[in-house]
Amino acid sequence: MLLNLPSGTRAYNELLPIDHAVKAIFDGTSVRIGSAGRTLYEQSGYGRPDKEGLRLAPQETLYLIHRQKIEVEGYTFDTLLAEFADEKNFLRTFLVYRDLRERGYVVQTGPHDYRVFRRGEKPGTGESLYSVRVLSERYPVRFATLIEEVVAAKNMRKQYVLAVVDDEDELTYYEIKFQKLAEACSPTRQLPVYDAVLIGKSGMVEVPRDSALEHAGFGKRLDENRLILSPVELFYLMERGALVLTKNSSPVSAEAYLTSACAADSELAAKTKVYTELRRHEFTPRTGYKFGHHFRVYCGTSVHSDMLVHAIEKEAVMPMSVISRSVRMAHSVKKKMLFGCVHITGIQFVEFARIKL
Repeated sequence: MLLNLPSGTRAYNELLPIDHAVKAIFDGTSVRIGSAGRTLYEQSGYGRPDKEGLRLAPQETLYLIHRQKIEVEGYTFDTLLAEFADEKNFLRTFLVYRDLRERGYVVQTGPHDYRVFRRGEKPGTGESLYSVRVLSERYPVRFATLIEEVVAAKNMRKQYVLAVVDDEDELTYYEIKFQKLAEACSPTRQLPVYDAVLIGKSGMVEVPRDSALEHAGFGKRLDENRLILSPVELFYLMERGALVLTKNSSPVSAEAYLTSACAADSELAAKTKVYTELRRHEFTPRTGYKFGHHFRVYCGTSVHSDMLVHAIEKEAVMPMSVISRSVRMAHSVKKKMLFGCVHITGIQFVEFARIKL
């Protein structure tokens, strides 16, 4: 949901009335207020106190000028905005700062872009709830970096949030969290060993309808007697000793098959790892092609899938606009959107969810 304030919305932690704007000075690097600035900090958590009074971040400065709470000697809102605008990503960070303040939050810079306090709380009397990173809609998200930042926020007991600003300066917030898959959401099925023939990159198994293989969520029926297995299914069953694959009556090993199949599908190595992990937790992954992703994932006997999962390498880079479309699609069909990030220590499932702060 896009987060637009209705006109006239007032902040929850409105500043106490000040008879006139507080005077501030911009020295070319930072904006400072003398002892009078203490009121801004103590009432509503603006700035960082120091021995000279109060030091304001550029975003705080512009917001307070716009609210007519301070005046910066020799500058207007426009001229100071132009002064700060050379800083990378500045306008976006200001728009997010303003939005969060108008929603009633006390906001301070760091450790990512902002830390956001619970409503009614501020520095010295409360603790921050969110760690917020500001991005543009076209920003290339590197999943390795994203995972590191989520871990850092988690270690500080904060919720990690992406604040995405689109080309029309609309804001959307996403909560990013690690998803731990539940154990054994459906009974484990013991399968016999099947014989399969390699057909292209798929496998064909001769089994009647209602076979144990179909009941376990494998394959697509070709006709009354034949089942076609996709490459990820084929490799999974071969690795577990539940299927013997042959080509021209000669056996094909799981390793040889995977090497050959990966030549035709550069994503297959990551998909097989994520598929295997989902199966290990007794989920049933099926193709998610019609949703634009690798897998739609079922739990137990449910006729509706619970998740969409896209397999990627941990070092993968994906534009935020692509991730946004993925999340919108998943939410529109009432599913969670997970990215299965493959790295040497296992699979990290990362969930993106749109939130209303």
